[in-house]
Order: sequence, then structure tokens, then C-alpha cells
Amino acid sequence: MALRMTMLDVIMGQVAVRNPGEPEFLQAVREVFSSVVPVVEANPVYRRMKILERLVEPERVLIFRVPWVDDLGNVQVNRGYRVEMGGVTGPFQGGLRFHPSVNLSIMKFLAFEQLFRNSLTCLPLGGAKGGADFDPKGKSDMEVMRFCQSFMSELYRHLGPSLDVVTSGLGVSGREIGYLFGMYRKLSGQFSGAITNKGLGWGGSMLRPEATGLGIIYFVEEMLKRQGQTWEGKVLTISGSGNVAQFAAQKAIAMGAKVVTMSDSSGMIYDPQGINSEKLAWIMELKNKRRGRIAEYARHFEGVEYQEGRSPWHIPCQIAIPAATQNEIFLEDARQLIANGVQLVAEAADMPCMPEAVAEFQRAGVVFGPSKAVNAGGVVTSGLEMSQNATHANWSREEIEQRLRKIMAYIHAACVHYGRQADGTINYVHGANVAGFVKVADAMVDQGVV
Repeated sequence: MALRMTMLDVIMGQVAVRNPGEPEFLQAVREVFSSVVPVVEANPVYRRMKILERLVEPERVLIFRVPWVDDLGNVQVNRGYRVEMGGVTGPFQGGLRFHPSVNLSIMKFLAFEQLFRNSLTCLPLGGAKGGADFDPKGKSDMEVMRFCQSFMSELYRHLGPSLDVVTSGLGVSGREIGYLFGMYRKLSGQFSGAITNKGLGWGGSMLRPEATGLGIIYFVEEMLKRQGQTWEGKVLTISGSGNVAQFAAQKAIAMGAKVVTMSDSSGMIYDPQGINSEKLAWIMELKNKRRGRIAEYARHFEGVEYQEGRSPWHIPCQIAIPAATQNEIFLEDARQLIANGVQLVAEAADMPCMPEAVAEFQRAGVVFGPSKAVNAGGVVTSGLEMSQNATHANWSREEIEQRLRKIMAYIHAACVHYGRQADGTINYVHGANVAGFVKVADAMVDQGVV
């Protein structure tokens, strides 16, 4: 006798047919829909209005050519993207990613996640993501400038403070934002909040560079509070060594944690004595100014082990924060972390844990925080920067940090509300998915079929 297909099976089958060759997007959709299908089944209005079917179709997908000239006079061509996933809860908002791995599947997965992340913040923001298969590594400042100017010469016509707002992301830091904003201002004739993470001297906000890292630590702090614990004395492994990893490490160290790892695409360093504030400042100089490799840390400091081509997940720790890229923790990594006594895993990158790894953590009772909730701090302060730009205000660092901490606590409370299980534990994945979904779904119902 044939088994009756579930609503999730039916929906995912339809999504797979319409989006062939897009594994990252399909993974993101399944992760969210696994939580929210029961909510849809219990709500006839959601079913009648085809909420799930509409959610997986972006409102707009832009794909465009980005030609530029390198320092040797050679013409180079990259492909640019902007996926505007949903705007029912506010103007589209989301970062840019410049990395060779960028393709349509990754852009759609990131935009889909961004829609629900932005929904969780309680700020009036929709979800989008963009980028290009351009690698800033090894490029001169002039090459990066020429690429950014070409990229913005197409994208600018689709941006605006009430339309679509872009911000930083993987491979897009202060340098790239400066070049992008300069070209946007020239072409649009506007000095506006269409781009966030700007420099402090030209419309930027205090705390924006640190925001995602700080927000991660504040969210984990709330998770620890529920267990009657603090950051003090916790051994912490972090992957990555970019902006998010740096500021997460900085705040964790300040709150009493012992950070023992960081990494980049070449490998990882293990410092059993702990990366203190002075050592972290050295890493920031290495990565942000000299643009060097993390292996140099092991050559500079005594007692440090460098492991080429490895990630930190075999190192014993109590808290693990994957902050490098998507799908970096596999099932075997999860099992190794569990065997070594990990108590809490918080996703700082976008979807860094494979679904099998997430399930393994949950089976083992490891407290697990999904990226759409944990790393929402960047979105929060981008929204705050937009508010300051709109009102020509300039808030203090203390005021912004207070607002950030309050909103991260609000997101945590929403996850707890929707994620509480019968045994009293919290399924943060379920809680974040449902909390983000309900706000978007209700807005879609209210605004009709558009």
C-alpha cells in the first residue's frame, strides 16, 4: 500500500522541479518548511492564499554582467546578482557577497534566510541578498574599485532607502562599501540610506562593523542565562577570522570566555593558552590591513599549532561558533564536537551546519542556535543606520548597543515562545522559523495576492 505523501513532501517536490540544480536553496527551504508546514496545515487562510508556494518565488531576481579592467589592462567579466525575496514587511534589505563560489542557488538561499532573519528583528525590513563571483583576495585597491563601480553601475537603479538597501557581507567590507556608495551617489544623485555600513564620516553608524559579532555574543548570553550560566570560563572555538569572527571573539573574551581557535580558507590555528585581546589585535591587523593568512599567527606566537586545510571542530570546547561559511560542519564534525563535550553551538555564518549535523546536535541535547536568529545583529544595526539616515540623527555608541542588546533579547524571547517543547526544552530552530514565518505570512495575507 502506497504511503500518503505529506504536505512537506508535496511542496518540496514542487520546489525541486522548479529550481533544478540549486541544492543550497532547496536545503534552506526544507529547513524552514519542516518547521512551518504544521502551522500552515492548521491555518486554512495560509493554505488558501498559497503562502508556501509564494514564499519560494522571489519577487525579483536580477542577473547582470560586470565587466572591468585589471591593472594589466586585461578585460575581466564577472556575474552579478540581486535576489529580492520578499518585501511585504518592509523595503528589501540584505548584504552583498563577493566570492568565487557565488551562484544563483547560493544567492536565493541567502535571500530566503534573510527574509525570516529580518522578520525576527521586529524592524520594518524585507529580505534580499546579492553579490558576484568576484574574489577581492589578491586584487589591488584600484582593481576592487573598478569592479565595484561596474557592479554598482547596474545595481544602482534598483536601490533606494524605501526600495532595496544593501550592506556588507562576505568579501564586502568597508573598502568595498566605500567604492559602492561613491558610485551609487554619483549615478543616483542621492546621498541616502540605500547602502549601510558606511564610514562614520559619511552617514555611517557607530557599532555597525562590530554589530553581527556583538549580536552573536548577546544571543548566546541569553541562551546561557536560561541554563543558569554565564560566559565566564567557557572554552570557545570559532571558525573564520573575518569581521564576524573577530568581533565575536573580542566580545566573548571581554565577557570572560577563552577563545582557542580561528581559521581561514587555508587552515586553522589552535592556541591552548587562549587568544587574548593583544593576540586578537594582531589577528585584526593581519587580516584587515595586511590581508595575510592565519598561518602567520602560529609562526608569530609560541605554543600555537597550525593545521593546514582543517576546521576547528575536533578541538575540545564547551561552545562552538561556526563563523566561516555555509555547510562547514558535517555529521562527523558534529559527532566529534559532542564527544569532546560541546554544550552549545551558535551559527554565526549563514547555514554553516549541514542538516544531519543539526539533527545530531539536537539528539544529543546540545543547545543549538540557528543563524537566522543568532547572527541578526548586523541586520539590526543596518536598520538603525537607516533610521538615523532618514532622520539625519547621530546616535551614540551606548544608545545603539543598548538597542542592539534589547532586540537580540527580543529575538531570543520569540524563539523561546515558539520553540518550547513538551519537556520544557527549547528547539531554537523551530522557534526561529515559526516566529519569522508568522509575521511574513500574516503580512502576505493582509496585502493580498501580489
